[in-house]
Amino acid sequence: MIPNEIKEAAAYLQSRIIDNTTIGIVLGTGLGGLVQKIDIQECIDYKDIPHFPVSTVQGHSGRLIVGRIGGVPVLAMQGRFHFYEGWSMAQVTFPARVFCLLGIKTLFVSNAAGGLNPGFKVGDVMVITDHINMFGTNPLIGPNMDEFGPRFPDMSQTYSQRLVSKALEIGKAENLDLRTGVYVGTSGPTFETPAEYKMFRALGADAVGMSTVPEVIVARHCGLEVFGVSIITDSGVPGEIVEVSHEEVQKVAAAAEPRMTRIIEALIIDEGKK
Repeated sequence: MIPNEIKEAAAYLQSRIIDNTTIGIVLGTGLGGLVQKIDIQECIDYKDIPHFPVSTVQGHSGRLIVGRIGGVPVLAMQGRFHFYEGWSMAQVTFPARVFCLLGIKTLFVSNAAGGLNPGFKVGDVMVITDHINMFGTNPLIGPNMDEFGPRFPDMSQTYSQRLVSKALEIGKAENLDLRTGVYVGTSGPTFETPAEYKMFRALGADAVGMSTVPEVIVARHCGLEVFGVSIITDSGVPGEIVEVSHEEVQKVAAAAEPRMTRIIEALIIDEGKK
């Protein structure tokens, strides 16, 4: 059974949305520049949406934007919710459930991440091809919401291979040097120790961050197609590790953001032609 809180939030937003919107976007740390590409119809503060959490993280604006990119209707979350803020997994992933009820079919997610692959450098943009869940929990634990998806959802293609291929084609055509790799999600809020960086790399991860994985798990449970991208804001490669702060992460993300924005903008416009 779908909880009433999800239904009430979706009903409120449905009354504010004009277009039939199938594309949702989650904008992470320092990656709000895509908003400048949106022909905005409505800006809705999270605090005004029934049962929505409110982000406490610097750089996360906390509003839902209703509009169009290149004529394509979109819903964009300017700021997300993190497990380390003290929210439950149900609260962290609440927007993904609401998006599903609103008819969203494709979810675009972005984040800032620490680089683990020695071939990466700070400022690189990495298209996510897979993830590793190191949160120590899973947002699907508990009674299954059968209306959204099965008890045991398949995760063999968590990130859309179709959209990954399109992104790489766009990058090549526009001379944007894109990386691809596996993202490992942790609870935070501490940045990783050198030993943890080494362990995650041994597990097969190319980048590490404190978000994205919970929302993506729930999105896939709902049957949404997912595309994800990380900006590499610091290095966890042995010999390159330096003290890092959230402010420095935001600064690097802001500098690299135009490339991420261009990829997502082009993908969304292409999706609108379907």
